[in-house]
Amino acid sequence: MEFQRVKPEVSVVIPVFNEADNVEPLAREIAAALAGRRYEVLYIDDGSTDATAATVLRLRDAGVAPLRLLRHSRRSGQSAGLCTGVAHARADWVATLDGDGQNDPADIPALLAARAGGAAAGVKLVMGNRVDRKDSWRRHAQSRIANGVRGWLLGDGTPDTGCGIKLFDRATFLSLPQFDHMHRFLPALFQRSGARVVSVPVNHRPRHRGQSKYGLFDRLWVGIVDMFGVQWLGRRYWAGLRAREEDES
Repeated sequence: MEFQRVKPEVSVVIPVFNEADNVEPLAREIAAALAGRRYEVLYIDDGSTDATAATVLRLRDAGVAPLRLLRHSRRSGQSAGLCTGVAHARADWVATLDGDGQNDPADIPALLAARAGGAAAGVKLVMGNRVDRKDSWRRHAQSRIANGVRGWLLGDGTPDTGCGIKLFDRATFLSLPQFDHMHRFLPALFQRSGARVVSVPVNHRPRHRGQSKYGLFDRLWVGIVDMFGVQWLGRRYWAGLRAREEDES
């Protein structure tokens, strides 16, 4: 097929765990959103015990979209799935989506446009900002707490760090330190590398199929050690930058 011979403009990476019911609707929406573009979609099956992998293969063989399937033999977490997908992506820019269908693939062209508009200014990460959340009040509150704590500690200036739809430069991502839960800290990590980060409003939808894999503990406390680690990395970066400036003066 043509997508296998021609380098894609964007690789869409989607880590999934037991999302068999969401695979097909999401794949078809991506195909509609990126019609006329060169793209690929990488589903990373993170040790699912349902028909997630079989569904991806069925859709790939049916030609629904240029799909690729990567599989973890055991559940390794969302960040591990993201790292696997980016490592195998063929495009220079990677878009990510959550596998639950709450992110709208129709927003990917807007992220690509923001990337193009900010290229001269060194923009390497375009974050989605869910301005009208469709979660339950409890989940919305959980995310607001998590985003508030991260923003306070890291000062990354990003209103919605936890948004699953984003677009970033693959080479910059691969240069970042990789660790569990790193997907929660991408704005701070990109800024640490010297890249600019911008946010654009995106659509958000309720989950119609399957069950959420996260709760308050996952969104906040499980990443608390990593949060302080990212803060330390940021201080090291700026301290090194100041030292270089002093040497050059």
